[in-house]
Amino acid sequence: MKYTELFKESNEEIRERYELSMERIEEIKKEQSVREPIKEYFKAVAGFIQQMKELAELVLNDRLRLMDLQELKRRNDDLYRDVLPKNYETSYANPRYAVQQLGTKYGKLLAFLYSEIRGMIVYAYEARLWEITVYSELFIEIYNYFEEEDEYTYKDIKRAVYDFISDYTGEMVEYRTRELLDPELSLVKDIVTSWDLTDLRYLYQFGEYIGENEVRTAEFLNSLPEADVKAMAFTFTEGYKRGFEAARIDLTKKKTVNIRYNIGFERMLYYAIDNFKKLGLEPVIYRGAVNSVNKKQHLKIGYHSTGPNKQYDYDHRFDNGLYLDKAYNERKLAGLKKAYETYKNEAAVYAGPALIEVFGEENFAPENKAEVIKLDKRQQKLYVLYNRDSSLIMNEYVKGEETSFTIISYPIPEIGDRFQEIFAETVKVNTLDNQIYKEIQQAIIDVLDQGEYVRILGSGKNKTDLVVMLYELSDPLKETIFENCTADVNIPVGEVFTSPKLTGTKGILHVTQVYLNGLEYHDLTLNFEDGRISSYTCKNFEAEEENRQFVKENLMYNQETLPIGEFAIGTNTTAYVMARKYQIADKLPILIAEKTGPHFAVGDTCYKMSEDLKLYNPDGKQIVAKDNEVSILRKTDMDKAYFNCHTDITIPYDELGEITVYKKDGESITIIKDGRFILLGTERLNEAFK
Repeated sequence: MKYTELFKESNEEIRERYELSMERIEEIKKEQSVREPIKEYFKAVAGFIQQMKELAELVLNDRLRLMDLQELKRRNDDLYRDVLPKNYETSYANPRYAVQQLGTKYGKLLAFLYSEIRGMIVYAYEARLWEITVYSELFIEIYNYFEEEDEYTYKDIKRAVYDFISDYTGEMVEYRTRELLDPELSLVKDIVTSWDLTDLRYLYQFGEYIGENEVRTAEFLNSLPEADVKAMAFTFTEGYKRGFEAARIDLTKKKTVNIRYNIGFERMLYYAIDNFKKLGLEPVIYRGAVNSVNKKQHLKIGYHSTGPNKQYDYDHRFDNGLYLDKAYNERKLAGLKKAYETYKNEAAVYAGPALIEVFGEENFAPENKAEVIKLDKRQQKLYVLYNRDSSLIMNEYVKGEETSFTIISYPIPEIGDRFQEIFAETVKVNTLDNQIYKEIQQAIIDVLDQGEYVRILGSGKNKTDLVVMLYELSDPLKETIFENCTADVNIPVGEVFTSPKLTGTKGILHVTQVYLNGLEYHDLTLNFEDGRISSYTCKNFEAEEENRQFVKENLMYNQETLPIGEFAIGTNTTAYVMARKYQIADKLPILIAEKTGPHFAVGDTCYKMSEDLKLYNPDGKQIVAKDNEVSILRKTDMDKAYFNCHTDITIPYDELGEITVYKKDGESITIIKDGRFILLGTERLNEAFK
């Protein structure tokens, strides 16, 4: 079945409303019944909606496939032109410009409206007329209020937005849940398996912004020998399979796998889809959300391109602040529960996500704008509560102990002139010998298992001085504290990790520069007491309050504190040396960066929702340090057990003074000194530095 055929019935049902709304929008472009400068805004946005009507008809009539490359590129550029950095300062999607042009009273509201309407690009490419129609009707309703503008208009518009969200949140959440679980929604799969991928016209069938990164990545993968691309896909899918084997989870009971990736990697994806099918798994591939109901701040969860403008995404990260209240939370949770109940059979056979991440983009240090919508303190608490409760609902249907994942990363052309060299080096890093690292890491674990605590000290400008308390083993012959992590769920190989004991864990964690969740931090400093963040700051902005708010919103996800959920020692010195050789340390994804020094995750443990699943290291010892004093509350008070975030923060070897294990009897054993491994059995790791 063609993808557009999936929506044939719903499109026919909504067609009359769709046509009526389009007729009204055509009239709005010509009318003079709204004052300037509001009239100019509505004229511009009405023109955009008309573009979406034309685009939807092209998709429904299957005419995009017939266009030549230059025409497709022109159309793509036209769709995203006004949010590109060079044009964004004069775009109504920019809250600052909207406020400047339309006034403080209406600017934020109308920037929100236009940003939501820009989601029609996706709806048009997916031939979903229902979404185009309901957003067009909201646009018309708000325009009508301005036709009779008075002192109540602002409240009328806010109520209209709130009522719209209230009316349609259930449908939006249900469709998003279906995207996660239903392999029938197969736009990407259809494109990847039906197009000649050397014909780059396929890139313009997704509806995402296609820039130089996407084009050059696709061209580069097309230039590689078939055997090389197949090997990349095999490393990816084999890691996924090994993750299930390591956790002793029966993969044969599962039928779907969610693939998330960056556009441009379709040639690798083609073989990965085939590999997964041989494992009995049908891929489910959904895109990053485009409406405020389903977005998670500025993050893109799903398939996507590198995007037209990170500042645009950042400016709209809390657009839900326009309507977020307790009643909305309850409606959204009810909708989520209903959606999972509808797709409970699909949820039961969902195996988990497989991610192809990219790195190399120019580091993004966002501008904090006064004009953007923000969450107040009450809303911040509601946001945290929703994330907690929605996670519990999802786990009821998609059980954590029955799923796994894998993540692999590759560079994109934006990383610089030596892109092809860096790509080749990354492939080598992703395929390092598991056996060698397994043995070296076991030597580290054997020492760590003897410890009461570990002390980590920074060097030079790094002010880290942190004591991490360790789980106490009851049977050292059969139990272990640390997991010996090879290249399965986290590719590449290279770390040992644990869930530390919180009580007694204290000190300062400091990194001079780090890139987390798409954002750059300067001099990030976290202070810990009993394993929980007691204070925090960075030096991104001049004002200390701005720095604290930046950390709270984007690292702590608006929570008052977070525990240390993970302590790990990275052993991939090869990746570290690669980063220094090409001067890309600040661009490495956390997936690779976490292997290039000790790292500490704030938030949940690595074993969230699967603590009771028995895991064993290659030496046969059971991994027992899976809970901490917070996560263990799942047995008595589930609401307090999880934070629904896990962010790794790495100290690179060149900022590391030492890592020393301290035993109860006072004896100490140093694993790393001045950025080099000195523990017997780990010396081979230093060869990469030569």
